[in-house]
Amino acid sequence: MAVRNTSETPVYFADVQLVTPSFKTLPARRAGAVIGKTERTDLPIPYGAANCSPQGLPEVQPATVVAHVRTGSEQPRKVVFEVPHPDPLLARLLRDECSEFLIKQAATIEFGPDWRESGKVMRGDLVVTRRGQGTVTLNDIGGTTHYIATAKSKPLGVLEAGSQRLEVPVELTPGRCDPHAFAEAKKAFLFPVRAAIDGGEERVVIVTPPKPVQDRLIDYALRACGLGG
Repeated sequence: MAVRNTSETPVYFADVQLVTPSFKTLPARRAGAVIGKTERTDLPIPYGAANCSPQGLPEVQPATVVAHVRTGSEQPRKVVFEVPHPDPLLARLLRDECSEFLIKQAATIEFGPDWRESGKVMRGDLVVTRRGQGTVTLNDIGGTTHYIATAKSKPLGVLEAGSQRLEVPVELTPGRCDPHAFAEAKKAFLFPVRAAIDGGEERVVIVTPPKPVQDRLIDYALRACGLGG
């Protein structure tokens, strides 16, 4: 959250907490920050999982930031700050999480276990397994910070209403080959998959390969990049 202090008196923030019906409320996070005169100082604030509904995307609800603050030598006191509504950041976070939730109500999307190295390409499947109602269309798969993902066609495939399982072939190649990249690969396996239910609005689901597949992909990428392994 952004804090502005236009006075000459420093303000001590002991903790901060986001409270809104749109997200589960987490315990207050210790801040321990002294804010002097400033146009803007950012304080990190946690938020819980989105409160989604299987009926569709919810509208973002009003939010407040609850903090215990102190000026001078006084004792910290509870202060409730109203967040201007609707907040665009909270609206985007809610939309993204609940879009993924809606797709997962209809089907699971996973990396298959069998990935084969063919030259400088890794080939395998995305596996779609039915959980609920509706026709699920996989429109596209995006790459990550470290891998380029390509498919033979777009849309990738359609899980028809009467089908229980769909396998979609996918190819992966390294997106970068510097050694530093492999040491800092925190987001290497967060693949965005774009999908829709019954021809509706496209949603994004983040699909992460299981650990054995991740290890196989790292070994492959090191070889393809000429870095050993």
